[in-house]
Amino acid sequence: MKAIEIAGGGLAGLSLGIALRRHGVPVVLREASCYPRHRVCGEFINGVTEDTLDRLGITAIFHDALRHHATRWWMKDRKILEAPLTRPALGMSRWEMDDRLRIEFETSGGVLITNARAKPEPREGLVWAAGRHLEKSSTLLGLKAHFEGLELEGFLEMHIGEGTYIGLTPITADGSRVNVCGLFQKGPRTKGVNPIVDALRRSGLPALAERVDRAQMDSFSLTGISGFHLGKQGTQSELCTLGDAERMIPPFTGNGMSMAFESADCAKPHLLGYCRGDLSWPEVLCEVRRSLDDRFQARVRLALGLHRCLTSSMGRAALSAAAVSGVLPFSWLHRRLS
Repeated sequence: MKAIEIAGGGLAGLSLGIALRRHGVPVVLREASCYPRHRVCGEFINGVTEDTLDRLGITAIFHDALRHHATRWWMKDRKILEAPLTRPALGMSRWEMDDRLRIEFETSGGVLITNARAKPEPREGLVWAAGRHLEKSSTLLGLKAHFEGLELEGFLEMHIGEGTYIGLTPITADGSRVNVCGLFQKGPRTKGVNPIVDALRRSGLPALAERVDRAQMDSFSLTGISGFHLGKQGTQSELCTLGDAERMIPPFTGNGMSMAFESADCAKPHLLGYCRGDLSWPEVLCEVRRSLDDRFQARVRLALGLHRCLTSSMGRAALSAAAVSGVLPFSWLHRRLS
């Protein structure tokens, strides 16, 4: 049985490692940081199916996950949509999720090496799941933190501002702790002001900014990322890439974590074929790319189009009018984007 090395211990890397260990594949996983830690993340999984989790061997990890059933959307201070989700979204903090996956991977016999940054050197047996491609010219900024004292009434909230959008997600069963995660445009910081509140004000969302400012932020959970772009990532074609390292869907969909698990699910049978000697490594690269394109290409293309609408004044006006008048096909869009 040939061995696999995975660079990147996020959702794609850990779930793939667990799935391969279920079949007796020797797996070494290198993670640049350590566990547990906070990550910029909406902290709900929109789209992943029980079948996918079963094939990866990680269903039990989500036995107590929250089930989110409905969403509310605001355009600035105006509520434009309230709708049920076509299937429930799973809610769990990344702090907890990553650590559970890490424990499962090590319990299954996988070798985890933390604080070890791998190099993207195309070679046989290496799977690159080490996150997004660095794009220094990007103007996008992601911010996330946990807050107490934000009332959501059981809904997932999405707020759309000027060139930005922000999601609010309950991460405890009683709703006492809420994850606030937003995609913003970079801009000058206001000294001494909570960076999320500051970004909300710059985005033309003063009411939400005041609401968040009145809540209590867990400063340890405050996390940010920049230097990224959405869609296909600019990685080397000779690498076997998964998750955010392969492509990133706009975060308003809540589908990024689902895509991480789905990409591991796509790659698993081809990597097993390689480990058993049935496929060459070049064949694996070809089959994995084809599987990922089949699964994600149309979904991400649609999401990028909607992202452009959400971040332009004309697009926001059109989407708002469609939502308020009841002609926005939300259920159809939710199925296509998840």
